[in-house]
Amino acid sequence: MPTTKPILVIGSLNIDLVARCEHLPRGGQTVFGTEFFTASGGKGANQAVAAARLGSRVAMAGCVGDDQFGRDLLAGLRRDGVLCDAVQAVERPTGTALITIDARGSNTIVVISGANSACDTSLVDRALADGGVPGILLLQHEIPEEVNAHAIRQAHAAGWFVVLNPAPARPLTPALLPLIDVIAPNETEGAALTGSSDPREAARHLLAQGVRAALITLGGEGAFFCDAGGAWRCPALAVQAVDTTAAGDAYIGALATALAEDRGVVDSLGFAAAAAALAVTRLGAQPSLGTRSEVEEFVARHGAPVPKPIAV
Repeated sequence: MPTTKPILVIGSLNIDLVARCEHLPRGGQTVFGTEFFTASGGKGANQAVAAARLGSRVAMAGCVGDDQFGRDLLAGLRRDGVLCDAVQAVERPTGTALITIDARGSNTIVVISGANSACDTSLVDRALADGGVPGILLLQHEIPEEVNAHAIRQAHAAGWFVVLNPAPARPLTPALLPLIDVIAPNETEGAALTGSSDPREAARHLLAQGVRAALITLGGEGAFFCDAGGAWRCPALAVQAVDTTAAGDAYIGALATALAEDRGVVDSLGFAAAAAALAVTRLGAQPSLGTRSEVEEFVARHGAPVPKPIAV
């Protein structure tokens, strides 16, 4: 299905170094792994690929190293149809992520930013200028804070719909919050940002600070969405998780695709939940992300979650 608006992702590109084991090691403990593999990742690149595979027109802006990891990442993005003119090669190693996954699909992740730290405001300005008609802008927290802040200000002024996935969590500048159309932390990040582990309270807190809408993803418990018009709870699909590494990125990429097709946020939640559920049944970050036909087939088998209005 063609989209009506472009999607621009400004964010991180990483190579994931993944080890599978029966259980995650505790502090000071050594465990034997069962498998090792590498995969393309980085929250920004994952979200770009997720949206592109679902049929969106996607451009990626960020930095990679002038090394084999960087070349591999760019090749993968281009195979998925992501425009990479705004991805720069810099004199730093490509970002990497060390990921450990246990038998239940739970993970731990250590990110080494590398080239992602070289993203600057001039990169943002070029990407927005080349983006054409304003569409959906996706941002995360794996590039420098001042670069994200500049992107939010410039994109809002130019008429882009700004979606911030604040992962990993870090304090947000209060003046930026009214410029964000949807802020989408997971439950842990929402608690870190607001001090409340209750998703309803966290969402209300974010709205009170000025964001236009708050979406708290809750893993297997679904998602909670709140804006000035009300609140909705969207359940998750019950599946056997193999690897949860890119579930949130699959969700955000699908949400952006639905928004680019001029669906409302509430109507987009079920589609996003289905894309995330499909992703957790597969190994790897970008390898787990489904195409449009795969998500539609998945929905045909399992159904699409339906958001329900709730009292706030």
